[in-house]
Amino acid sequence: MTTKKQVLLGAHMSIAGGLEKAVERGESIGCTCIQIFTKSNRQWKAKKLTEAEIETFKTAVKQSTIASKNIVCHAGYLINIASPNTLIHKKSTDSLIEELDRCEKLGIPWLVLHPGAYKEEDVALKTIAQTIDTVLHEVPGKTKILLETMAGQGSTTCYTFEQIAQVHKLVKNKNRVGVCVDTCHIFAAGYDLRTKKVYDETWEHFDKIIGLSLLHVIHCNDSKKGLGSRVDRHADIGKGELGLETFRLLFNDKRLTDIPKILETPQTGDDLLQDYKKNMEVIEKLIR
Repeated sequence: MTTKKQVLLGAHMSIAGGLEKAVERGESIGCTCIQIFTKSNRQWKAKKLTEAEIETFKTAVKQSTIASKNIVCHAGYLINIASPNTLIHKKSTDSLIEELDRCEKLGIPWLVLHPGAYKEEDVALKTIAQTIDTVLHEVPGKTKILLETMAGQGSTTCYTFEQIAQVHKLVKNKNRVGVCVDTCHIFAAGYDLRTKKVYDETWEHFDKIIGLSLLHVIHCNDSKKGLGSRVDRHADIGKGELGLETFRLLFNDKRLTDIPKILETPQTGDDLLQDYKKNMEVIEKLIR
């Protein structure tokens, strides 16, 4: 008798009212993995976590059906460790150190990071790698920084697999650096996923250039804009340019079974939780 593997599907949960509330919210709609911010995503700094907050969160995780290994943190949006501006770079580095330290204290294994933006690619990639090494040195532990694949909007870097691979090559502490793929972002960057043929080609290219062993989280979002548009606009599952077949292929891909898949779909109704639940139900119908 074979045991059916748990589908790792969830969404980004609000921490309003306390970090532990995110776990409760995720569980309430059937998430088996969740993503959170551990502080305001629009501020450089946050009040230090108290021992009580840390313990309350850890207890909530232990008592939930969501395993701690399937909880993901997303770093704040102000962070740009590729910035040539000395002040912005310093603030970004300090903020990333704080984000990583909070993850370590909370026992969160994955910290997803938008790598940064700067028009001079070679300089940007070197700066990102050097800064990540600095941050990892400042915060020893187990939490891994995951470089998110970007759409390539504006001067944003790391929108090609080659750019991500170059950062990983330049990083010294490779054991604590991995990748988060965003389906909307890679599609907007020019990687097609809409048929079995191109889906397989894209993942084969990813494996050749980066390596599937470095993939730890997938953001599951449809795209409002077309292939290669370089525009980052998320859409509900099956209601964008990627379409349902992309997600049918993704959620039936045995290579990706053990990877947390997180929805970041936009709020279209009055209740974002219910919007997430509807998207999860769409995906569940695609799973064989």
